[in-house]
Amino acid sequence: MTARLPYTGNAEADTLLSDDPLALLIGFALDQQVTVQKAFSGPYEIRRRLGHLDARRIAATDPGELDRVFRERPAIHRFPGSMAGKVQALCATIADLYGGDASRIWSEAKDGRDLQARLLALPGFGEMKARTVLAVLGKRYGVSLPGMDEVMPMHPTLGDVDSPEALAEYQAGKRAYKASMRAQGKRV
Repeated sequence: MTARLPYTGNAEADTLLSDDPLALLIGFALDQQVTVQKAFSGPYEIRRRLGHLDARRIAATDPGELDRVFRERPAIHRFPGSMAGKVQALCATIADLYGGDASRIWSEAKDGRDLQARLLALPGFGEMKARTVLAVLGKRYGVSLPGMDEVMPMHPTLGDVDSPEALAEYQAGKRAYKASMRAQGKRV
């Protein structure tokens, strides 16, 4: 099942996210302290600059060269050096554990808890990010494993986004939630 992930505002970048599991995971790796659009446009721009989006090749790229690619204007991320390292570590893990095939993370998972553990084992993936990926896989890709409902988030996530309008609503809700948390003196 191919998902439709309208996260970037660029049809080609959205198609890459929808069709390439590595692109999807790289987008999630980049999804911090930048807009959803910027984060998920990253894989498309990385592929354009490198000429490929191959986990083994990215893992084997000279770190200085990858850093340069991320810093080229416009930078891939607000923190290009740090994110070049995170994406390289993610690709190395996918190359080492899954033979370079990111889809094996979910296609070979035994159940929802196993899939969650596999996602949590990825560099840069914490609890919230793993749950959001679970939601995208379950709701947009039709990944159905025993116990999947036990690990799925109960709050709105990018897994609920199926249109540019839904993305705008999701982002507005997230901003309102963060503002509410800050108003209560909680760290977001």
